[in-house]
Amino acid sequence: MDIKGKVAVITGAASGIGRAAAAELYKQGVSGLALVDVSEAVVEVANSLNAEHGGKVARAFRGDTTDATFRHEVFETMRHQFGPINICVPAAGITRDALAVKMNKEKGKANLYPIEHFRLVMEVNLVAPVYWALEMVAQLAEDRFVRGLKQWSPDEGTQGVIVFIGSVSSQGNKGQISYATTKVGLEGAASTLMKEAIYYGVRCAVLHPGFTDTPMVRALGEDYIQTQVLPATQIKRLIRPEEIADAISFLIRNSAVSGQLWADAGWHPMPT
Repeated sequence: MDIKGKVAVITGAASGIGRAAAAELYKQGVSGLALVDVSEAVVEVANSLNAEHGGKVARAFRGDTTDATFRHEVFETMRHQFGPINICVPAAGITRDALAVKMNKEKGKANLYPIEHFRLVMEVNLVAPVYWALEMVAQLAEDRFVRGLKQWSPDEGTQGVIVFIGSVSSQGNKGQISYATTKVGLEGAASTLMKEAIYYGVRCAVLHPGFTDTPMVRALGEDYIQTQVLPATQIKRLIRPEEIADAISFLIRNSAVSGQLWADAGWHPMPT
């Protein structure tokens, strides 16, 4: 699918992979770009992109991606200003890392990973991305209905693309019981949605980045990065957000690529 002239929405767009993806899609010529984040920094990102490219393509939306009303408002605002959204990259994500079961050796008691943390990570990393994707499919389906179109045919060209952001942690990673679970869950959502959404001409894929130079990864601490990440990475450095953004662009443009794409720089969990 040609990115030029399409309308896109990116969550988690204030920093990291989301911000890099926004810059890449702007460069590729989208006609409308919704930048969504809970951080007020998303406004600065939108203003910076518009100033850099001399346009008014990027629009900032600050809010909670798990809020259904907020999500619907973003889509409706973009539809009225730019037309139906064709590209959805729900990149917002969080971590709440801790061992699944940790012994308190002084008391001889085993503590379970807090269920409230598990539910929060599930809401942000799995439920929200799926529903941002569903919102786009619904919008395109309604647009086709208005235009009297039924089942999509290949001669129409791809109508929309969803790129979920997975993680190498979906292979299993010590201390990431909730995070890893959500990233595996995206695989099931994508494979199911692909079978349904293609009726409207929408493709769906999952990109699994390795450890990328983002605030989330930096928060792990320099010691962890030096001892647990870089030794197990073939390129011996963190992946640049721009490299992941390029992979996202590739998934959007190449209709032959479906399922999962690994941009992991050769990283695999170190044996314990």
